[in-house]
Amino acid sequence: MVSVFEAVPGNMVGSGFQFDYLDPKFPSGGNHSYFFIVGLILVYHTTLSSQASNSGKCSVKTIASEYKQCEIHQDGVHDLECFYKTRGSVNCLWKPGNHASEKTYTLIIQQPPRKYCRRYYNIIDTSEEIAVYENISLTVEVFEKSSKSANCTKAVFRGLPKRMLQCGPPHIVSFRRHSGTLVMNISWRPKAITDYSVRYKALGSLLWNETSSRSQNREICTVKGLNSLLVYTVQIQCVNNETCSECAWSEAYTVPSELTTQPVIVSLEDTDIAGAKGHRLLSFTWKFSAEELHDRYYVTVGKASGEAPCEQINVTKPEIRLNLSYSAYHLNISAVNNVSTSPAVSQAIPQREDMPSMRNEKLNVTVRSNTSLTIYWKDNLIKKYVCYSVEWMKRGHKVNYKSFYENANNYRTLYHLPEALEPYQRYNITLHTRPDKDTCNMKRVNNSENTYGSTQFYFIEGSPVSGPANISSYNVTLNSVVLKWLSIPEEDIRGFLLGYIIYYMEYHHRGASTERNITVDPLFNNYELGDLKSGTAYQVQISGFTQAGEGVRSKATCIFKTNEGSFNFSAVIAVFAVVASVLIFGSPIIKRAKVILWPSIPSPGNSNAMQKMEGPFERELLESLNTLKVEEWDTNSLQVVEKEDVIPASTLPSMMPLLHASEDDVDSPEMTCNWIQGDTEDATGDISPDITTETLPDVQRTNPQSSPFAFSSDYTTMEMFQQGMPPGIPVNTSVSQAMESEPEDTDLTVVKSGLDYIGQFSTSPNSDSKEMF
Repeated sequence: MVSVFEAVPGNMVGSGFQFDYLDPKFPSGGNHSYFFIVGLILVYHTTLSSQASNSGKCSVKTIASEYKQCEIHQDGVHDLECFYKTRGSVNCLWKPGNHASEKTYTLIIQQPPRKYCRRYYNIIDTSEEIAVYENISLTVEVFEKSSKSANCTKAVFRGLPKRMLQCGPPHIVSFRRHSGTLVMNISWRPKAITDYSVRYKALGSLLWNETSSRSQNREICTVKGLNSLLVYTVQIQCVNNETCSECAWSEAYTVPSELTTQPVIVSLEDTDIAGAKGHRLLSFTWKFSAEELHDRYYVTVGKASGEAPCEQINVTKPEIRLNLSYSAYHLNISAVNNVSTSPAVSQAIPQREDMPSMRNEKLNVTVRSNTSLTIYWKDNLIKKYVCYSVEWMKRGHKVNYKSFYENANNYRTLYHLPEALEPYQRYNITLHTRPDKDTCNMKRVNNSENTYGSTQFYFIEGSPVSGPANISSYNVTLNSVVLKWLSIPEEDIRGFLLGYIIYYMEYHHRGASTERNITVDPLFNNYELGDLKSGTAYQVQISGFTQAGEGVRSKATCIFKTNEGSFNFSAVIAVFAVVASVLIFGSPIIKRAKVILWPSIPSPGNSNAMQKMEGPFERELLESLNTLKVEEWDTNSLQVVEKEDVIPASTLPSMMPLLHASEDDVDSPEMTCNWIQGDTEDATGDISPDITTETLPDVQRTNPQSSPFAFSSDYTTMEMFQQGMPPGIPVNTSVSQAMESEPEDTDLTVVKSGLDYIGQFSTSPNSDSKEMF
């Protein structure tokens, strides 16, 4: 098979080997070094490879005699193409035969007008670069021989070198993919190329896309309708023109799939840097689902004010640390491979709130007009810094900025503000210092400035246009209540809030009473209101005030009622619990305390103060007790009275006052009166007392010191009297005993008593009362 290209003869510009210094196969440099390197290459191939190609002169007769048996055959060498690559150089390419093995090739080039003939033999590759005269037509023949066969095949090419210029492959190729679109940006070394074609196929597919896309201009070509998830193979070929007669397809470029998912931020930490004021360390970590498809990440960070630059940082790991000021920033993170960039995940970094504020008076602002202001700072910063930046903004609006140079004063007046200041609007203003002194504009974002301080200001202040909302009450008591409310919105305050005024008055259906008010701190949103009347309804309204004056009161009023005084069930439960505790645990505790605090009192029977009475006593001895007189005031005396007279029942009413008088004397603080008396009732239920008015004057007092029965202690019990009385007279005899009644015709009730009563008399200067037993 023969490939023939006819060319028009022309003039030659040189002979022998001639190469373009710009060819990538050869290094650039001077002529001597260049040919020296080429010589070394030729020597290397000649000495180390016996099959390396050699060149030499030839003649037409020699070719005709040696290669006359070689013919063009369809199974032999074929598709010989030669193209003019650089000045004085031609590249020839061919394809080997189908049945030959251990092939070697011989290439002969002829340019007849000058009788130029050169032969290259022992070629083992399927290409060869040869030197030619570019203005003379040439004929190129390639002969293929096999060591195991005598067959010889050939391929022929003819053409004019200067018109055989082959353009391509592209010098620089870059690909970009997004939304199913492939954008190619190609740079060609020959400037004569103005257009090119592209063909593509999915990776692993056998067929190229039949519709070739053509570029719209010299550099950019766009292919649409691709599958974003597939990997494609792309080839590029320039379009032939008068200069580029040959355009070969480039090598196959592999284009990765698109990155369609965005990274996900896992954590964001905002921490202080030890020993560095006005700096903060921001640590970001994120993850990306298509880890195997990306090469790196782009982290783009810039100031929210829009001040340049917007810095892009390339990282290979999904993490980054930034040293930033307290200003507000915006940050974007994208995954990147050779052809695409994933959608970016955006993160707003708000201004640091815990920065130095106006309370420490580090900054102060004086507004001169709606387009100028002066900012003052406390410290003498000009000793260290000369470059500054000021940022100010009102809530919900874009940040404005201005950088300046200052080396003389600790203040700066800013004129011609980019936006006029508005009245009744609160502005935040921040001052930053910058360490670079050559220019006050930021060179980079990361580690570029410090925050000195921040404060707030108004161009013109006004009074609040609304009051607190959602006023409610809780913890209502008899005379107090806790009020709670929502703060006034900042846009309604229109100034610096100095406090709240709480108005409250008694609420009645027929009208309200006198209004009272109290002022509370602006930082509060609840307050305990006291000194109220129980069971009374109150009406409450709240307003705020600024330097410009008091604002409007809250529209919705709060009405509550204090508790009324009533039975406190919880207090009763508490008292009951205390009483129950005392009843359950009090007796053991009291007994224990008595044992510890008071000594044991001996039994009267074992006391030495008691004189045991044994044997019978004469009646006269007992009667003599009646004759004893008390010569001086006694504390205690004992008298036994025996009476056998019959006491008529008619005298009982006259005795009752005496008995009641004795009972009343018991309440005297200086006298104790205890009665030991056994009463019995007769069959009729009438009580028969032993004591009559006649016996009372006979009661005598006995001196306890002269009496043989005087005791030195205070023990006086029935057991002692039982031991002291004669056996014939029972000590514990009833004071009165009912007797059987007389015949029916009498009205008297006879009471017979062995021992009417035992009395203990106690006398003192203040009282003549008695104690009777």
